[in-house]
Amino acid sequence: MRKQILFIQGAGEGAYTEDLKLADNLQQVLGNAYEVRYPKMQNEIDVPYTLWVQQIKKELATLSGTIILAGHSVGGSVLIKFLAEENIQAAIAGVFLIAAPYWGSPGWTYEGYETLMLPDEAHTKFPDDVPLFLYQSRDDETVPVDHLALYARRFPQASVTELSGRGHQLNNDLSEVANDIRTLGH
Repeated sequence: MRKQILFIQGAGEGAYTEDLKLADNLQQVLGNAYEVRYPKMQNEIDVPYTLWVQQIKKELATLSGTIILAGHSVGGSVLIKFLAEENIQAAIAGVFLIAAPYWGSPGWTYEGYETLMLPDEAHTKFPDDVPLFLYQSRDDETVPVDHLALYARRFPQASVTELSGRGHQLNNDLSEVANDIRTLGH
């Protein structure tokens, strides 16, 4: 049976198409032993958190065995909040956040995105037995690189990879993510 990865896209106009390059690269680098599932999230411009959570729950219900969760940009911040707030029944081998914005002070405080902010106790609610991996490029033109440090402080157990010269889309190269996925004992 192929190992399953649920990859959640970022937000904004055209985000699904842009992040498809990331999902395709991850599938290509990992090969046939893995299956990267990449659903198109509803209303990618607005990102209604509750709507995305409902869709993530539906996607999880279609998967079996131990799964891997990955999210790019807003998709990453939605995943980490989801895992901190929901009682997940699925067996999760690891969580991979790529260039995820940190919502709320001292991160982003744009109007309307309060629903994406992590609860105060998020670090205590995140499953202890699930490895967390964080990635971001120093020259990210969309999400400031200091958001990576904000997540790292909030989740000190996380493995943190800071890259150079890769931008917000990591040059559509998720080879570091793939290498870390291969290290999971699932």
